[in-house]
Amino acid sequence: MSDDFMLDTDDLERRMNGAIASLRTEFASLRTGRASASMLEPVMVDAYGSSTPINQVGTVNVPEPRMVTINVWDKALVGKVEKAIRESGLGINPQLNGTIIMLPIPELNEERRTQLTKVAGQYAESARVSIRNVRRDGMDQIKKAKADGMSEDDQKVWEGEVQDMTNKFIAQIDEQLESKQAEIMQV
Repeated sequence: MSDDFMLDTDDLERRMNGAIASLRTEFASLRTGRASASMLEPVMVDAYGSSTPINQVGTVNVPEPRMVTINVWDKALVGKVEKAIRESGLGINPQLNGTIIMLPIPELNEERRTQLTKVAGQYAESARVSIRNVRRDGMDQIKKAKADGMSEDDQKVWEGEVQDMTNKFIAQIDEQLESKQAEIMQV
């Protein structure tokens, strides 16, 4: 009767991969002393009545290792883009040059590096929570199937499979966190 139960492990794995991809994006936005266009991805500008990503109001370039430039297409938005960067918490002071906003990336001091490693840890923890939520959903499906007549042996097998998948993804998160923290602390 319950032999036809199939847990959608592909769906669980896809959702766990989504958490990992989200973590990678968040890690890319953390600045490590080198200029990167991706560090501006989380910054949103109040443009045309809605919140808009910076890369949709101007061209983001990295002309030098410690400089990011934004060529804003609409002159009326230059002030708003500058304000969004100042309020973003990136710790960067924009300099205006007509419609071009220059962002010199300062050298990170030890205190700021330590803060950034803590932020990276928070990002990793939120990714772990996402993975655990997916695990909980899988376990709930198994418990529901158990209530519908699944054998206890089958329940243990499925639970083991979900737990193994969870452990694998948590290990990936820990690995990425370690690598990112080492990158941040590197002088």
